[in-house]
Amino acid sequence: MPKPESLAEFYQHHFQELPAARPLERGQVNVFRLEDVLAPSAQPVQYSRRDFFKITLIRGRNAYHYADRSLAIAGPTLLFFNPQVPYTWQPLSSDTTGFFCIFRQEFFHGWGNPTLTELPLFQPGSTPAYPLTSAQDEAVSALYEKMLAELDSDYPLKYELLRSYASELIHFALKLRPAEARYQHPDAKSRLAAVFLELLERQFPIESPTRRFALRSARDFAQHLAVHVNHLNRCVRATTGKTTTDHIAERVASEAKALLRHTDWNIAEVGYSLGFDEPANFNYFFKKHTGLIPSAFRRV
Repeated sequence: MPKPESLAEFYQHHFQELPAARPLERGQVNVFRLEDVLAPSAQPVQYSRRDFFKITLIRGRNAYHYADRSLAIAGPTLLFFNPQVPYTWQPLSSDTTGFFCIFRQEFFHGWGNPTLTELPLFQPGSTPAYPLTSAQDEAVSALYEKMLAELDSDYPLKYELLRSYASELIHFALKLRPAEARYQHPDAKSRLAAVFLELLERQFPIESPTRRFALRSARDFAQHLAVHVNHLNRCVRATTGKTTTDHIAERVASEAKALLRHTDWNIAEVGYSLGFDEPANFNYFFKKHTGLIPSAFRRV
């Protein structure tokens, strides 16, 4: 899988040069109209991770391929992408418009609590798309217009203001869905289950056929977390309704689909990277969880 796309590579792909008066080292943030990256000279968006966060307001018919999933989008939608999950974007109509802002983790360093990766809209495995009404589209567009105007201003504290506008975009999306127990865990069982799920997600994505999925079993995770495997299993099942083994298998199957779809690794390499020493064992696992053998899945 390709290495994460850097901000400098992003600019090169879409603009062939760094935007004037917007150096990377200052503020760690930038804002664009989506139409600017749809210019004839722009290169196609590649499926890969980035080393920056991205918040996009998009209109028209589009498709986002995110990890092993594809999202069909029609109408104004606010989207959130984090550096951990590979994605690409495919316009499906000629009327695509919108805005996006990109920023590095350090742009929000020390800014509020929780951190960006703890927010549900930036967590791997979540759905990053938030459909908007016309009124909401207008409100979000106004925020982006303020950000664009501020970038071109000579206000000495403009990056502080830009951080406030980006934070407002995040809170706007969080308020679109009913409040959930996002950051508070009512008991020790749910806290342990949350730590397990976070540790599981940290094993991915697999970036090289020589880099193997390390924690393959409930016992591996229990040893890493310094708890008894039976205690871990009870906590995870009580909190999520699924066993520890179920979570591991589902995540491995999801990664297998992404690797088969978006890399040119052969099937033995995909299986080996996910901890299967024998291709036959990988074939059996994949068919059990998807209904298809890996070679058939690749042809679909």
